[in-house]
Amino acid sequence: MKKSKEEKKDKNEATDKLDKKTAKRVEEMEQKIDELTKEKQDLFDKFQRLQADYANHVKRTPRQIADSVAYEKRAILLSLLPSLDNFAHALANAPSAQDHPAVEGVVKGVELILRHLLDALKAHGVQRVEALGKPFDPSVHEAVMQRCEEGKPDGIVLEEYQAGYLLNGQTLRPAKVIVNKVPVETPPAPIPETPPAQRMNSEQEPEQTSDGE
Repeated sequence: MKKSKEEKKDKNEATDKLDKKTAKRVEEMEQKIDELTKEKQDLFDKFQRLQADYANHVKRTPRQIADSVAYEKRAILLSLLPSLDNFAHALANAPSAQDHPAVEGVVKGVELILRHLLDALKAHGVQRVEALGKPFDPSVHEAVMQRCEEGKPDGIVLEEYQAGYLLNGQTLRPAKVIVNKVPVETPPAPIPETPPAQRMNSEQEPEQTSDGE
């Protein structure tokens, strides 16, 4: 009987030791699970950030490329405009070539080159700004001088000093123009009226007589 009690006691002690060991093991495993769960959440958060950054990069890259191309295109077109100006000045200053067939051929060649350049630029969205005879528009015109011509509206463009151009509807280079400025006529200043009281006092003043009368 005594032996049975001792066996039962030993068995209980062994069970207690096993339970403590198991409990400790379970605790360690739960701690490990928490660490792995936290690590998994951190990795998932990093993945989401990387995914968002990549999506933004995919959206941003084509726009950056388009902006860069547009900038370079604008710079190239601006560099060509002085050549157009020189062609236009050459044609404007060309002498009368009616009696000079050779000179007439050169002038026609220059006109042809200028026309081809304008057509090529037009294919890329470049258009000339309308200026002469148009109302002054600061978004596409740059006034370099003012001049008065009677009979023409105020603010009208009288002369184009340098041609302006648009690129896809946006100002590539404003046209330099001379604008009509009609002087404003200042009306004559009104003559101030004499107050009634002052006028009556002036009329009622007695005439002065000499001392001998």
